[in-house]
Amino acid sequence: MASGSADKCPVDHSSLASSSKDACPVDHSTRSSWTSVLGRRSQDGHGAAEHPDTPAPPANLPLDRETSSIPREDGSNWVYPSQAQFFAAMARKNHNPNETDMKVVVPIHNAVNERAWQEIMKWEANQGGEKCGGVKLISFKGRPNDRSPRARWYSLLGYSPPFDRHDWVVERCGTRMRYVIDFYTGHGGAANPRNVSFFLDVRPALDGWEGVRLRTERFWQRWVGSLWGQPAKQGGLQPKH
Repeated sequence: MASGSADKCPVDHSSLASSSKDACPVDHSTRSSWTSVLGRRSQDGHGAAEHPDTPAPPANLPLDRETSSIPREDGSNWVYPSQAQFFAAMARKNHNPNETDMKVVVPIHNAVNERAWQEIMKWEANQGGEKCGGVKLISFKGRPNDRSPRARWYSLLGYSPPFDRHDWVVERCGTRMRYVIDFYTGHGGAANPRNVSFFLDVRPALDGWEGVRLRTERFWQRWVGSLWGQPAKQGGLQPKH
């Protein structure tokens, strides 16, 4: 079991300080996203105030934690919360967690964050990060109530809105980049209609030249390059109805 400030999970499960070091890139303090997509919603849909008399998590919930593949600034990797920590964090925010859900919710939480990092790495490929030890996740913020311009546009086109949004800031050899991640839910298809699937729309924020450059290059490679017979590079998963 991990311990110490260096062994924390990459958004804060105990407060709204989602940029702190002891955090994980899914903001459980603002919305019970992961239980709601599995059919168990919080009492008010957004989370209530903390209650000092919140009971401790069930004693039989595992305390072991999974180390992520997401590098930290100090050279270590972020560590995801245990099932007991996940339960306690959601209970503190009155998200009405269920003990039996944790063995499903926590692995999904971890897998989706890993996928988000993989999508960021697709954008960062061949950008020079390997020259200084690789790209690292510096900070992050859950913004479930802030709809990104692209998510609003997709909604106008008839797509379901994302159930969550995060902003992740990464560092590449001294250059910091903010990535916007919209999380969408879907279903497993006709074979397994009850299975939950996730669609991640990951892209650099357009708040600086570097983000504009990467987005322009991706547009050129995908659309203009294909007109000249060049294979289009694949980006993040697009949301579906």
